Amino acid sequence: MRQGISVGEAWDCIRDFCRPLPGETLPLFDALGRCLTEPVVSTRQLPPAACSAMDGYAVRPGDLAGATASSPVRLPVAFEVAAGAQSARSLQAGEVARIFTGAAVPAGAEAVVRQEDTQHEGGHVRIEICPPEGENIRAAGEDMEIGDSVLSAGTLIGPAQTGVLASLGRSRVAVHRRPRVAILSGGDELVEIDGDVSGGRIVASNAYMLWAACRALGAEPYSLGIAADRPESVEAQFRAALSADCIVSTAGVSVGDHDHVRPVLEKLGCQLEFWGVRMKPGYPLAFGRFQAKPGSGEGAGPLVFGLPGNPVSASVCFEQFVRPALRLMMGRQDLYRPLLTARVVDGLRKKPGRLHFVRVTLEQSGGEWIARSTGNQSSGVMTSMTQAHGLLIFPEEASELAPGATALVQVLDEGLFDPTSPGF
Repeated sequence: MRQGISVGEAWDCIRDFCRPLPGETLPLFDALGRCLTEPVVSTRQLPPAACSAMDGYAVRPGDLAGATASSPVRLPVAFEVAAGAQSARSLQAGEVARIFTGAAVPAGAEAVVRQEDTQHEGGHVRIEICPPEGENIRAAGEDMEIGDSVLSAGTLIGPAQTGVLASLGRSRVAVHRRPRVAILSGGDELVEIDGDVSGGRIVASNAYMLWAACRALGAEPYSLGIAADRPESVEAQFRAALSADCIVSTAGVSVGDHDHVRPVLEKLGCQLEFWGVRMKPGYPLAFGRFQAKPGSGEGAGPLVFGLPGNPVSASVCFEQFVRPALRLMMGRQDLYRPLLTARVVDGLRKKPGRLHFVRVTLEQSGGEWIARSTGNQSSGVMTSMTQAHGLLIFPEEASELAPGATALVQVLDEGLFDPTSPGF
């Protein structure tokens, strides 16, 4: 087991053990937010025939030469084509056909004049323009042809992708499974959310934070409660979690007398890959993997993340390692938070040797992003995470970021880029 590795080395190690989970076939309505396990090839031509893009009249432009608002052309309406229907005959010279949006354009018609450019008069229509050929007609196969590669494997299914799949008649789709994440808490000082907090006890809030973070990703978290500071209690909790795809525990991972996570994991057969990452907050992070799921006889066992107990440390470690790992398991290709370059307002100092993730607020000024520390950077001040727009990356080897210096910031607040106006 390696100890005291860099943040980059830690992520490289974790990524080497992560694989997209197997697929399952779901109804399309249940597939939102999932990733396709296989490419989707069109089995249909869409539109299936040339169709009208407007309510109006199908015409032959040659019949409308010179038509203007002041000198319209008057032609008979020979027949009507409704949406979903096809004309029984062709359009002949010197006549028009009433047509509706989505209706198949009759043979002989070369353009559609929108209703607003006409005046209906009994069985005739006065047309005020001469449209170019193809005007307001959607060509057959304009969207897709049979055999077109429409969506690639790994595509995240959103509203647009759902519409495309529906148009192809794909009522069920093959997608990657959601990872099941077992969340474990440990410590005699912890109580459940409605527990007695007298005598210095505190709520096991990390479990709730991690549950919410997993749900926000689309994973399936479940909590196994609180283990006491005894090896047998920690062991029972881990045994109950072995059927999960990923185990995330908080506290008990350091080197104190009551820190039992690492020895218990080793006893249960978990191969620990590393302990300790040169970062702040979050140094006492452990990562490992069970070789196989108990009783399954197939497949690798769950990934195991032993997170620190301090709430900010647990949150930052989740952001850096657990979040991208779960996304990878879900088949996602966009694993990381957005990055931007920001100018530091207040100077920052630290000892070289650890990469610091500094909680900052962000604002735009003069065409650039400005970063300010949220203040107290203690790993116990969880309220600072609610105030932070992002985590500023203070490089491991650096000792100072002077006022005015620039640094990369991982954006946590997804609403940061939401504008205050629509832009039109």
